[in-house]
Amino acid sequence: MRKPWFFLGFLLAALVIAGAVSYLADSNPDGLDHATMQGCQVVDDQLTGSCIAKNAEDHRLAEGPLADYTVGGSDGSTGLAGVLGVGITLVVAGGLFWVLRKRSVTT
Repeated sequence: MRKPWFFLGFLLAALVIAGAVSYLADSNPDGLDHATMQGCQVVDDQLTGSCIAKNAEDHRLAEGPLADYTVGGSDGSTGLAGVLGVGITLVVAGGLFWVLRKRSVTT
């Protein structure tokens, strides 16, 4: 009966990290954005110079409910977005494991 305790401990750790520790993370963590901006400057919300980022476009989910690690674009909802992400991931993964599980052969 050790398995349920392991999974409950894992769930608790994931929720604490996603819900509480996420507020301690860097507010601008994307190294790819930084790398693509090299050679450009932002002037009045416009890129000037020569960089890869000048060709960037928003993706289709940029206005989605969990875009930019927030819920509905609210800056104070990073932890809630993390908790929702953990929940959605566990539901999807659990559903896939349940559907793809090894079933006993009955004769």
